Amino acid sequence: MLRGVVASVVFRNQDNGYSVIKLDSEDSGAEAHTVVGCLPDVSPGETVELVGEWTAHHSYGQQFRADSFTRAAPEGAEAILRYLSSGVIRGIGPGRAREIVAKFGENALEILETAPEKLAQVRGITRASAREFSRDFKRKAGVRRLIDALGEYGVPALVAMRVYGVFGDDALEQLAQNPYLMTDSAFGAEFYEADRMASAIGFEQDCPERLEAALVFELRHNLNNGHVFIPTDKLAAATAQLVSVGTEELFDALDILSDDGEIIREEIAGVDACYLREMREAEVFVAARLLHLALGDDANSDAESDAITQEDAAALVTEIESALGVTYAEGQLMAVRAAATGRIMALTGGPGTGKTTSVRGILELFDRLSLKTLLCAPTGRAAKRMGELAGRGDAMTVHRALGARMDSRGGLTFEHSAVNPLRVDAVIVDEASMLDLPLTRALLEAMRPDCRLILVGDMNQLPSVGPGNVLSDIIKSDAVPVVRLTEIFRQAQQSAIVRAAHAVNGGELPDISEKDSDMFFLKRKTPAAIADTVAELMSHRLPENMGVPAPQIQALSPSRRGEAGTAALNIRLQQALNPPSERREKAFGSFVFREGDRVMQIRNDYDIMWTDARGVPGSGVYNGDLGVIVRIDLSAELMTVEFDDKIVEYMFEQLVDLEPAYAVTVHKSQGSEYRAVILALPPGSSRLATRAVLYTAITRARELLIIVGDTDVLQAMTENDRRQRRYSGLKARLTRGIAS
Repeated sequence: MLRGVVASVVFRNQDNGYSVIKLDSEDSGAEAHTVVGCLPDVSPGETVELVGEWTAHHSYGQQFRADSFTRAAPEGAEAILRYLSSGVIRGIGPGRAREIVAKFGENALEILETAPEKLAQVRGITRASAREFSRDFKRKAGVRRLIDALGEYGVPALVAMRVYGVFGDDALEQLAQNPYLMTDSAFGAEFYEADRMASAIGFEQDCPERLEAALVFELRHNLNNGHVFIPTDKLAAATAQLVSVGTEELFDALDILSDDGEIIREEIAGVDACYLREMREAEVFVAARLLHLALGDDANSDAESDAITQEDAAALVTEIESALGVTYAEGQLMAVRAAATGRIMALTGGPGTGKTTSVRGILELFDRLSLKTLLCAPTGRAAKRMGELAGRGDAMTVHRALGARMDSRGGLTFEHSAVNPLRVDAVIVDEASMLDLPLTRALLEAMRPDCRLILVGDMNQLPSVGPGNVLSDIIKSDAVPVVRLTEIFRQAQQSAIVRAAHAVNGGELPDISEKDSDMFFLKRKTPAAIADTVAELMSHRLPENMGVPAPQIQALSPSRRGEAGTAALNIRLQQALNPPSERREKAFGSFVFREGDRVMQIRNDYDIMWTDARGVPGSGVYNGDLGVIVRIDLSAELMTVEFDDKIVEYMFEQLVDLEPAYAVTVHKSQGSEYRAVILALPPGSSRLATRAVLYTAITRARELLIIVGDTDVLQAMTENDRRQRRYSGLKARLTRGIAS
């Protein structure tokens, strides 16, 4: 614990409250202590009591990292002057603060809160501005009181800030009536945080508020596991374990939530399902929109105006083959013709089956039909690769195309929607297996009724991180035209990588005996030996013997954990590829970021600003984007990262959104392709040792794949076709729509 008076505020992020302050305490001596943490609105002159721990910063020395804090209003004229001079009240600077304190002394803050009209006695302050000063002071005082009150129960200050933003001065009264309000996604409190407060102020273990919040929390939590709904019996059982009550009481709470419409309960695909309202609405909307596209029965559609007969389509395809100098295989012909005659199509196939050639043909077709086409993909790397392969430089992420941004409550919103649709005639989405249900809904909602949609992807790869199994559900429903490319072209057959991918997908162990090919297997038994080999390959053998520069090599592992997991590999590879030198460093978490390090963005940030090589500004960096640290400014506490052609500056507290990326998990690599891949396969959890993980990893390599591990692990992954079931009703809704 640390107690003292705030001397100054060095840095503050107004959005999340993260601050760096200087604190005068009895033991600080001549130099004030440095304190970091979420300390919103803490201002000079205030007395604070902080709970946390001392840490040693390699550049700034000893710091106190605050986990929670309480504070008292400034006492005495000198402390009040420091407080008001800090600019904490909008419109009051050092000069005006001196005049206010000279006039009212120790009563200045009381005057501000209870009798602001008296401030008009100070030269230059009108009654109107006095009222505005008072309102700003009361708001900050209200936030402070709420942070202090909730801090007693371990509720983070950021949650308190969000709650106050909605309820204002009534926030504490609202939470006293139902602390579980904080678990709403708009506020972001964990269930246990609200539960701790509720228990402390007398809520019973089986009270309706607690049970209802637990049920909703369980549904929201399982969105992260890919589930759109949860079967009612499983929801009740999981929640009963969370709150230690019987399922009978939970079914009563579920009835209340169903009556209120917060949870929707219905029979779908033979399952008694429980949905969050917004998830069911998204699923119903996506199913209806896809069926309208497939059946051509949109009420506002101009279907007749651009309809193309099969004969016209065949003639067009012949012209395109001649213009592009290609001869399409049967599956590719089907794909281009289906794109010509319909409004929606799913195109799927493994590596080497001609998806890219088909997409080029579809693009040429749409150009000849004078259709403005949007090329997009769920990740930045996938969008860039799509644009390069298609010969178009305007491909972008789905989020960027939709104009994604955060609203004032921290939620995701889009510039383009039904009221402001995309100004395009066709949309082609690559790596569509990565589309989750909410993003699919946003895309479909932003498309005009007569807009065409082409979904391109490999349904055998890992599914989306978010809820749903959209591409797979669409393909399996038979409700939408699907073209499956199965023929492996002769050139692709020469690639051991392509042959290995198709072998694994068919449940067969890939041929690892081949030499002098684009795929090698290096047998290593232990995680330590695997890690040693990965580091040697990446730092010496591939660059020196095969001419592949280290920046073009990506190490993959199924897991973050263990000696051959990505966390340990990143430290090992950094030491081999970018060891300590004259380059500047910044310690953050368990990693020391260094200039020259390869890093990955691990969260969509729609608002972060960047500039391109021409100095043109833009915004948005997305989950999975790879970059290199080009500069660390320790005095300004800024890190500059170059992502392809974008330059982004991160404040140090934003580094939570970055991870080292010499090695990444297979899940994180999805949507990307690398010149060379080193795949570490240590013994590990059967949950990650699956065929889908192995298949996805193999298909990330473009020219060279080296697998390092034991043949037993490779065999086990090839044979393990277990996929975690995702509860989704999209396939059933699409199938039912066809039947009806």
